[in-house]
Amino acid sequence: MIWYPYIQMKNMKPPYKIIDAEGVYLKTADANLIDSISSWWCMIHGYKHTELNEAMKVQIDRFSHCLLAGLSHDPIERLNEKLETFLPGDLNYYFFSDSGSVGVEVALKMAVQFNKNRGAVRSKMLALKNAYHGDTFMTMAVGDDEDYHNAFPKNPNVIHIPTNIEDLEKAFAQYGDDLICFIAEPLLQGAGGIRMYDISFLRRARQLCDQYDVVMIFDEVATGFGRTGNRFVSDLVLPDIAVFGKALTGGYVGHALTAATKKIFDGFYGDDPSLAFMHGPTFMGNPLVCSLALKSIEIFERDDYMSKIKRIEEIAKRELIGFQDERIADVRVMGGAFCIEVKDGKTLDGFQDFAYKRGVFVRPFVRYMYGMVPYIITEEQLVQITDTMKAWFRR
Repeated sequence: MIWYPYIQMKNMKPPYKIIDAEGVYLKTADANLIDSISSWWCMIHGYKHTELNEAMKVQIDRFSHCLLAGLSHDPIERLNEKLETFLPGDLNYYFFSDSGSVGVEVALKMAVQFNKNRGAVRSKMLALKNAYHGDTFMTMAVGDDEDYHNAFPKNPNVIHIPTNIEDLEKAFAQYGDDLICFIAEPLLQGAGGIRMYDISFLRRARQLCDQYDVVMIFDEVATGFGRTGNRFVSDLVLPDIAVFGKALTGGYVGHALTAATKKIFDGFYGDDPSLAFMHGPTFMGNPLVCSLALKSIEIFERDDYMSKIKRIEEIAKRELIGFQDERIADVRVMGGAFCIEVKDGKTLDGFQDFAYKRGVFVRPFVRYMYGMVPYIITEEQLVQITDTMKAWFRR
């Protein structure tokens, strides 16, 4: 039996069976569906992209995998060279892993060992309320979403604060000298409710991390590659460690990149073997993945995806901002993401099937009806999504 994610198996409805996909469309036996959520926010180029397909074919005809322990290969060396000019600041030290959750886990382990290696005795981590960073144990600890992790006890050494500067300053004043790290999904909190906040919060956090010598981590797994309307939020505020995933490979294959600054890397570099970072996923730096990432970045830059994202934001704001209904709590748009939050989650019961009949695949959760669309979407296709969202309230 297939054990599906985030669902009670006893009463789940049968899933839609996809038989093909192309462009922004997922195809079933009886429908072509615009994928409004980019298969969990990763398919930025859409499906069956000819250049990404070809990149995989060329590499697989050479070799599909080799470990990164004592070996190297051309795709990862070329990706390393590209990332050095593509990523912000001196985020120039790259540790690869197999998923966003593991990438964040790696970042947290780096922060813990960085402090241990330099002899700092610290025990606490600072994170945000409504945070989601993954489903492995350390990522659950810094997360703050009972809808996902209510079976597991909260970690008393993790402090969660809302995204306002007053609470941020209070937390640093109280715990700053004992903080290992501060971690955030920058500007846009995804699974915690498509929540959006201001860059001034992160700018102040950077100042406080510097003041108290705290490692700053950005989880850009979902926010990176333009989703917030910025290429990376790390372009605006530079963290010590940033994690990228999802769109890193154009959504084709799961992989993640944990990028660190020289300050962090130097904390592991020396003659003592015990200083080394002891982590090594089997498929880290897989050559197929690296070939995809190189081609995905090339397309992102060549086809000016930031202009595409700006246009998506303009259309979504035009179509949704100001839309009102007594059942709606808030409407918000940022970059390539938009959300209608309702007051009662039961309001969204049946919306997925409603949208299916109108040619749109949606996946609302809790109180959130949202879109994170592929960047290749046309205005007509995007309006079909927003019209479907509004039509639900006009029945």
